[in-house]
Amino acid sequence: MAKIDGVRFLNSQFRKALILESPDPSLDDYLRAQGIEPERLPDSVVQHPEVVIQRLREGQHDLLFKRSRFIVDEAILQASENLAAVILCCIGDDSVDKEACAREGVMVMNDPISNARSVVELVFGEMICLARRVFQANEAAHRHIWTKDNKKRYELLGKTISIIGLGNIGKQVAQMAEKFGMEVYFYDTREVAREVGVTLGWKSCRTLTEAFRAGDFVTVHVSAEDHHGRPNRNLITYEHFAQLGADRGPNSPRIFINVARGFVHTPEDLIRAVREGYVQAAAVDVYPEEPGSKEDAWHNPYAGLPEIVCTPHIGAATEEAQPRIAAYVAGTAQLFNKYGTVRDTVFSPGQVIGVEAEPPYWVLSVVHSDARGTKKAISDAIYEAGASNLQSNHRDFSRYGFAYDVSAIDKPLSEEQLRCIIEKARRISGDPTAIRAIRQFYVPANGA
Repeated sequence: MAKIDGVRFLNSQFRKALILESPDPSLDDYLRAQGIEPERLPDSVVQHPEVVIQRLREGQHDLLFKRSRFIVDEAILQASENLAAVILCCIGDDSVDKEACAREGVMVMNDPISNARSVVELVFGEMICLARRVFQANEAAHRHIWTKDNKKRYELLGKTISIIGLGNIGKQVAQMAEKFGMEVYFYDTREVAREVGVTLGWKSCRTLTEAFRAGDFVTVHVSAEDHHGRPNRNLITYEHFAQLGADRGPNSPRIFINVARGFVHTPEDLIRAVREGYVQAAAVDVYPEEPGSKEDAWHNPYAGLPEIVCTPHIGAATEEAQPRIAAYVAGTAQLFNKYGTVRDTVFSPGQVIGVEAEPPYWVLSVVHSDARGTKKAISDAIYEAGASNLQSNHRDFSRYGFAYDVSAIDKPLSEEQLRCIIEKARRISGDPTAIRAIRQFYVPANGA
């Protein structure tokens, strides 16, 4: 299909997907099984968006799959008039201009669960190695130096851990910490997260400072933004680092780990805290600036400081996690393609927006502004077409000024009736962009 009068009339069934940043190859097979032809571009295009724009213009792809580096902006979105969704093969969504996606009627979905185990295991691997000074012992041994002693070498048993951000990964870190015999503290500004944590027997900290003071170990698991949409940039400061383990006395390991976002603190603040002895050791897997590929030049801001162990954003880079991610995002695409169901949209994490009517039925899905009157225009059009609305689901994303509406109806609307939705929504709401995308397709009985 194509844009008509500024509105995306999406294909009834998705046919093409553009894949960037080399997610697991099994993704291609999953998509082909759904009738979607994948096209992969080399990792080098991360630094050349004009190449991606050109391919989208030529191919008019329905879906765009990517990982965490390539920036999706308005120019990328407008290159394919068929583009229905950006599907992230990762958790982080800060590489996508979500406001532009809302304006263009393009949904954004991620995978918040498949890499969790890999990240959690990296955290505990680093905690053990840092607490036992394994990295220093290894380096010394390779220089033929015998460093056997117990000085500043610690067990995890009986220590405290403060978890900054009690989301999916944070909860799994807490659960594993308990298995090591650790006492769990956490800091999260979300009321539901606090209730969950306290119910599970963990201690909620009122402030970041309190969390740092309470922890022998502090590990960070926050998103790019908090639940109010405020950026988490520089969330942690030198003043927080200076409080690490303060309530635990002089024999605390005082270890800090960041596998979340490179910008939640500045390198300068962490380096200062390490040099002044407030942080005994640290591990970072993420950086304020990261290269687009292995071939690109990169400056490690922590280079030359052996107390800070550095890894190249490998939290989710395991042989097990990447195939899981491929299977999961392919399932997300299938739900969206076959039923119009949206799951794991970054606009409203944890929500599933879809219908569960008994097939056969037609699906009418509409991405529209949240201006008053747009939902009414859709409902009126269904009624005036003589169709019965068997079931519907509607979700507003008020922060971004748009909504997703999906209905199961017993007969399709004509092209003229679909155009009436656009005209009526604009007239009632006074918003010329009231309707951003429309898709209509048939769901047969018995999965035929």
